[in-house]
Amino acid sequence: MFRFGVDYYPEHWPEERWTIDAQLMAEAGFNVVRLAEFAWSRMEPSDGRFDFEWLDRAIAVLQSYNISIILGTPTASPPPWLMAKSPELFRVREDSMRVTFGNRREYCPNHSLYHHHTNRIVSEMADHYANHPAVIGWQVDNEFGDRCYCPVCAQKFQSWLRGRYQALEELNQKWGTVFWSHSYNDWTEIPVPLTTGGSPNPGLALDYYRFCSDSYVAYQQMQIDILRAKCPQHFITHNFMGFKYDQLNYFDLARNLDFVTWDIYPRMQWTMENGVNPSSNALNHDMMRGLKSRNFWVMEQQAGPGGWEILSVTPRPGELRLWAYQSIAHGADGIIFFRWRTARFGTEQYWHGLLDHDGHPSRRYEEIKRMGAEIQRIGDEIFGSQVRSSVAIMLSYDSRFAFQIQPNNPRFSYAEHFHQIYQAFYQQYASMDIISPNADLSSYKLVIAPALHLVTEDIAENLKRYVQLGGTLVVTQRTGVKDESNMVVNRRLPGLLAEICGVEVEEYDSLSSQMQNGVEFTIPELADNDCISVGVLCDILKPVGAITVAHYTQDFYAGKPAITLNQFGNGRAVYVGAVGDTQLYDVLAKWLFGITNAQESFGISSDMEIARRIQGEKSLYFLLNHSDSPQTVRVTHPSQNLLNQMELIGEVQILPRDVLILVSDEGLDPLLKEMN
Repeated sequence: MFRFGVDYYPEHWPEERWTIDAQLMAEAGFNVVRLAEFAWSRMEPSDGRFDFEWLDRAIAVLQSYNISIILGTPTASPPPWLMAKSPELFRVREDSMRVTFGNRREYCPNHSLYHHHTNRIVSEMADHYANHPAVIGWQVDNEFGDRCYCPVCAQKFQSWLRGRYQALEELNQKWGTVFWSHSYNDWTEIPVPLTTGGSPNPGLALDYYRFCSDSYVAYQQMQIDILRAKCPQHFITHNFMGFKYDQLNYFDLARNLDFVTWDIYPRMQWTMENGVNPSSNALNHDMMRGLKSRNFWVMEQQAGPGGWEILSVTPRPGELRLWAYQSIAHGADGIIFFRWRTARFGTEQYWHGLLDHDGHPSRRYEEIKRMGAEIQRIGDEIFGSQVRSSVAIMLSYDSRFAFQIQPNNPRFSYAEHFHQIYQAFYQQYASMDIISPNADLSSYKLVIAPALHLVTEDIAENLKRYVQLGGTLVVTQRTGVKDESNMVVNRRLPGLLAEICGVEVEEYDSLSSQMQNGVEFTIPELADNDCISVGVLCDILKPVGAITVAHYTQDFYAGKPAITLNQFGNGRAVYVGAVGDTQLYDVLAKWLFGITNAQESFGISSDMEIARRIQGEKSLYFLLNHSDSPQTVRVTHPSQNLLNQMELIGEVQILPRDVLILVSDEGLDPLLKEMN
């Protein structure tokens, strides 16, 4: 069943209001509600005293309207009585300051006392709701994150290092602690990388980031184990925060969940200067789908303007529905809007829901009610359909963490570089999977690995096997620089990938904001392109079997190769040696699609997005108009519009911020051509 619902906080409203809310939810087509993820102090008002009666009554009201329930374990926001008597539970920031009460996610994920109270509240909830007919699943905690640097974490980190390295001699060698006389004689001497210590040893810092990620994975697993044992018929998930969140290894966090959910707010505070970039939303969805290589849910889909202290821009008419359908187009099998009614009190007074503060149905409610009616008609045809991609982009958390520690250039952002490359392929209407460096690559025609800074033997072997068997690999600047301990490799760059790429990095340059270079293409199929600006970080390449695709135009390395192509086995590897602008990646995307045949061609407006899900023998094409003006396409084969069951052929107009879903037998896909 396709799940369509809303996040609800009955504890915020008088009990006599609950039935009104449930009725309005049912009228909007909602069949699921998330509850209780911030209600610890209501469920355990004092130490060891539990009260679920109020929540039972709220669930009963919702159940009477055939609404199912997802319960959140409330550990993201501990009750005041716990933190007041145990201040050692508060997380310590990187600057060594301990946070204080007043927000959420204030806890240390490694503290045994917090584990004790977590076990107790989760166990009590699980026991109470294990056999409740309305409860279908659990969300563990809420938006895990934030590194802790407290004494407990310091001790746990030392134990974690013992397990990783076994002997101090190995750790000292891997980290290169002989530098600055940092050699350790005892595990207890190893610190955490506080900012008060200045720039840390890169090996220590990377391992600490890994440890912090592992700490949340372990804390989540503790709750999963309780829920699996007591509620085996319920699903278990967690709400992630999308691509831009970079504190945790999301591949690890997702591993033992039934499926991934995440929270999306396309129009965040506090500007509308550049509008909403649909490729950013698409990247987030593709990453969430890629974490487990399966469909996902959205646990918090934007329902109104956000804001805590500041009001953000209000979503324009049609945007909420458009964004929700974009989520579905990229693989969502459930959409839950945050939130139902805008809170009249607390920090999130200006984080708006489908209802405003006064509780009356708003324009936003009516927009989603329209979508609810559509989902009731078509949800079964969408649910379980798959996104299939022939292009993958490799996300390396080790590389991402390494660039947090040493960005190489103050203007370089791993996340921005990744998104810029993704956007170029998105604009060619590519379906893409976001994958880990150790993923199975055999199904992809094209794999892009942006700034794969840290390369292990296993990763190198995975990429080598992929290219040898006929795949096309693209890597970019500063690839293969580090080993798994964040030490620079003792070989010519790109290190373990030099043979695959057929190049050596002769030298590299880090450019200031006042400096730039350019590249000119040298191969015939790209020679018509003008010189394209590059900068920030430039690898000066020396081909060792590869051919030059483009060379630099300026500075002491003018004429030297900047982009190369190497045949390796049955495949090929492309090395893009410099950080480019949009123009560079647009040119490369078109060229790569031409030589790999990895993407079907659609000649339509760049304001349109096309995404496909496959259900059995049928293809579902989602055409999303992200612009403020109508778009016209030509449908060249008869296709049904799933939203209204009409058969379409010829010129079809898609209104501003509107959606069209074409159904076609696979193998007879509709060919769409731009008309305006």
